[in-house]
Amino acid sequence: MNALLEILDPDDPDRALAQSLDSSRLPRHVAIIMDGNGRWARQRNLPRVAGHKAGVEPVRVTVETCARLGVQHLTLYAFSVENWKRPRSEVDMLWRLLRVYLRRELADLMRNGVRLIAIGRLDALPAPARRELLDAVDATAANRGLQVNLAINYSGRAELADAFNAMLAQARANGGLDRLSVTEDDITSHLYTAGLPDPDLLIRTSGEMRISNFLLWQIAYSELYVTPTLWPDFTRGDLLRAFLEYQRRDRRFGGLNAPQSAPHRSDRSAVAELGPSTR
Repeated sequence: MNALLEILDPDDPDRALAQSLDSSRLPRHVAIIMDGNGRWARQRNLPRVAGHKAGVEPVRVTVETCARLGVQHLTLYAFSVENWKRPRSEVDMLWRLLRVYLRRELADLMRNGVRLIAIGRLDALPAPARRELLDAVDATAANRGLQVNLAINYSGRAELADAFNAMLAQARANGGLDRLSVTEDDITSHLYTAGLPDPDLLIRTSGEMRISNFLLWQIAYSELYVTPTLWPDFTRGDLLRAFLEYQRRDRRFGGLNAPQSAPHRSDRSAVAELGPSTR
């Protein structure tokens, strides 16, 4: 928390938001569907590329804020398997933009101790983009701060298919296909996100009320936060407000919170003596 406060001016509204957070109850893992770049550009009569370029700054601010707050994992939905259906010129520009981002931000990632991971079917990426991405992954591998997972050429259904195919291949190699029995832990350990905690909080920008094939297995009990803000307009304040809303939620994971038992007589007396302001 202090690492974030030290870069916020005393009169910055974000400082008050940050100070309202309970630093002991921050989400360990935040996932974000960064949506609305195209609509942002259309509203301004700009080409879609302008929206994608404008969406780079919120990525930088979000990564820095999570790193300084002590969030452990941040997963960003950067490019879906379905995004290949977009015009070729737009797709090519997205890969160029990824390379520009990696070159420009690598120094800051290192300074903030951020470790970069890429998840998805990376073999399908254009060679220059894939090479630059993997170079950045290697360069940050020793960092021990926030882990940023870039979901690139990612699909939740494809991830599950890949996980089951990996388990089938393993069973065949071990000669035990006829005895294969799969548990939830088996599936989890074969996902792209193996070893990571499930997201505590899933944020979606642009107001769309859908999951868009993102982390389908992992978000079973994630808290969902949808904001109408388009991604290029998403600020540090928007992120902090999402965290505040998360901290207001009552997370029961399908169960019930234990009811508070009535205090003993001596406890009731002590409460009465403290007065109403402390109840």
